[in-house]
Amino acid sequence: MSSVPPATAPTDFTNHFLVAMPGMTDSNFGGAVVFLAEHSAKGALGLVINRPMELDLKSLFERIDLKLEIAPLGTSPVYFGGPVQTDRGFVLHQPLGTWNSTVTVGDSLGLTSSKDVLEAVASGVGPSRLLVTLGYAGWGPGQLEDEIARNAWLTVKADPDVIFETPVAQRLSRAFGLLGIDPAFLSASAGHA
Repeated sequence: MSSVPPATAPTDFTNHFLVAMPGMTDSNFGGAVVFLAEHSAKGALGLVINRPMELDLKSLFERIDLKLEIAPLGTSPVYFGGPVQTDRGFVLHQPLGTWNSTVTVGDSLGLTSSKDVLEAVASGVGPSRLLVTLGYAGWGPGQLEDEIARNAWLTVKADPDVIFETPVAQRLSRAFGLLGIDPAFLSASAGHA
């Protein structure tokens, strides 16, 4: 009598980093670290956390008719979050807060796309840790899993300190470090025995 092995549930990479492998050919993602805010059978949504734009928060706030009261925050960069809806802002933040349009990620991170979080930041009562992006990275059903299977990405549980405290130039190496990998030893091609 033979038994059928139980079906394995798909892996949920919500609250993980996607770390681009050296062979990544897509110019949007070469050398990228992506924070995955949502991942399900319906697809995935993430934000590139290591691609600062030439736009800073002070300039962004002026564009949306808000005055940023916290001067040091004004020089913080806005990030290229991904190639989808690049005219739309997303705020990855900690603590969660109670904003109009927030997706809770893990126990303590929020991803908000409503203007009220920026209004709170402008007046000095917003979240203490934040990363603002224009655009996001999106994958349809099964697309991300296929890219991972083809060795385009490595995955590791996200560390908020990499997002909010690590200098942008060090985020890729820190993400590899979470995996215990020195990126200098990685090959751009996959090997098969």
